[in-house]
Amino acid sequence: MLDPTIAHDLADRLRDAGYSYDEVAGRLGGPGLDGLARNATVPADRALAGATDPQATLIRAFALQQDVPAADLAAVLGDLDRLAPILSPAPGDTNAIRAAVEIRPYAFTDDTGEHSGWLASDLTPTLDGRLAEPSDDFVLGLSPASVTLAQLTMRNPRTRALDLGSGCGIQSLHLSTHSTQVIATDLNPRACAMTALTAALNGITVDVRQGSLYEPVADEKFDLIVTNPPYVMAPPDASRLVYREGSFAADGLVRAVVTGAATQLNPGGALQVLGNWAITADQPWQARLASWIAPTGCDALVLQRERLDPFEYIEIWLADAGLVGTSEYRPRYSEWVDYFEQLGIVGVGLGWLTLYNAGAAEPELRFDEWPHQVHGGLGDAFAEFPDAARAAKLLDDQLLAATFTLDPAVASEALGRPGAADPEHIVFRRGTGFGRAVEVDTGLAAVAGACDGDLPLGVLIDAVADLLDADAAALRADLLPRLRPLIADGYLR
Repeated sequence: MLDPTIAHDLADRLRDAGYSYDEVAGRLGGPGLDGLARNATVPADRALAGATDPQATLIRAFALQQDVPAADLAAVLGDLDRLAPILSPAPGDTNAIRAAVEIRPYAFTDDTGEHSGWLASDLTPTLDGRLAEPSDDFVLGLSPASVTLAQLTMRNPRTRALDLGSGCGIQSLHLSTHSTQVIATDLNPRACAMTALTAALNGITVDVRQGSLYEPVADEKFDLIVTNPPYVMAPPDASRLVYREGSFAADGLVRAVVTGAATQLNPGGALQVLGNWAITADQPWQARLASWIAPTGCDALVLQRERLDPFEYIEIWLADAGLVGTSEYRPRYSEWVDYFEQLGIVGVGLGWLTLYNAGAAEPELRFDEWPHQVHGGLGDAFAEFPDAARAAKLLDDQLLAATFTLDPAVASEALGRPGAADPEHIVFRRGTGFGRAVEVDTGLAAVAGACDGDLPLGVLIDAVADLLDADAAALRADLLPRLRPLIADGYLR
């Protein structure tokens, strides 16, 4: 889309003009940023208060999608002819110009430090309530789904990482901070161009390849694969938006991503997917996904975050396609309902799926309904699953001889009537990751609270038994089955 040298110069000019996330956020304030998140530009426009300084000019052109004087933009960006792929003349005004591509300031913090740069994507077609359908090759920019995938990705160092279905390149940008080599693939040539532009603007190296799913990397293996694939289950004869809809029936595309991962992962490698799956009347969703995962031989942790009925699901994606208020809305709605009925789909599950190529003789598969609030540290929560699941299944003698440490993020909550001598309930709650909570009694709380990595679990149980004047063997028999879930859920490490 842009020669890398030109893109690097553009990044320098954007930075010099104050077109970075922190500086733009400071200029627009909370209402301006919140408005843009709702695809409304009026709050941000009001915050600019008619200003025409270099930063304001860039905000108007690339964030608010306004026509700006060509002379003002040239004063900031230099020769505009070399930027022709991302700019276009304003209709009816030879002295004005507008953005043809959104260049969005973006910043994040991870274990490697603070990062500030930009994302390149297509312009939002429904900005300020416009009724417009995205083009078939539309490239979506920053979205709640892409942010969520970035949050749940495991960030331990990797050698080779794959951004499968890269879109605007946001996952490649995140992967570059902890991976030696990043490869990005997308079926959409325009998405490949956007990923390459995002990489060039941020000064990172990404090997971008065009093709469907794993085809461009068929003979290669990776330590980490992340993807927010085009999982929307739309009728195959409907107009297809490449960024959200594949050519597979029902949830066949997500299934292909999962089943195809086994031969693409190095030992110890992982696949992380944000997607959705069909729910049918004849099979629990857990069994459906298990039928995909079991043949891979991988461990898996799957969290279903939400379940929608077919009508809710269809309405969300018809609105996303810009069809609300158009003559196509009702016919497309009916077509979609007929399609789901034909396939026996009675609901749609949305959630997160992680495969781990642990090489275990007996893979660990866990499926949770988890609509609850989550916290920071999601990547760490996914990373700890395989080891925690296996530690929880140690033989009794092994478990009693092992040492554990209580997760520092665990808080203890005592609940009861005001003035009562003792609490009616004690709850352990993890303040990071999935935010799990569990009720414990005095004995279990005492043993878990004493786990500091020094003494074996058996010694701690015996000491608590002595304090409670209880039989040690009986307390072991009582606590061991209840300690195992605490280990599996990461309370005890």
